[in-house]
Amino acid sequence: MSVLESERLALREFDLDDADFVLELLNEPAFVRFIGDKGVRTRADAREYLQKGPLDSYRRFGFGLYLASLRANGTPIGMCGLVKREGLADVDVGFALRSRYWSRGYAVEAAAAVLDYGRRTLNLARIVAIANPDNQASIAVLGKIGLQFERMVRLPGEGPELKLFGPGAPQSSP
Repeated sequence: MSVLESERLALREFDLDDADFVLELLNEPAFVRFIGDKGVRTRADAREYLQKGPLDSYRRFGFGLYLASLRANGTPIGMCGLVKREGLADVDVGFALRSRYWSRGYAVEAAAAVLDYGRRTLNLARIVAIANPDNQASIAVLGKIGLQFERMVRLPGEGPELKLFGPGAPQSSP
């Protein structure tokens, strides 16, 4: 189901037919390094990831991660959406693109559109984001969509501390 469009991108709900794309995206070296190894190694694993992640989120919350594709030709390039995570009081915006589509402004375009959708359509009062402290590219995207560093957080069951960004007043970054 189509959710929203921006100038160059279309975002829609994932379905199980997207398993091959998800398998590729989740195994890109940058995804594993900065977001984490989700243990998705087969098409069946990817289908399970979709069922327990985005598809479950659509049912439970009415939003989730969406497949981002180029409007011009429908080529899938990544995912972007809203996530309700255990350990975070607020919904967060998340994104990941295939590396071949980096440095073209797609992450900023998708994240800004999702942020606007969350605020205007879903009426979410506060939307945040989290990022690995070493992921300078994602941190730059968050700044471009108006989010500012607030504090360090650690999600339940997760390893490293992450930077939390929100719409509030900026604080100095460690």
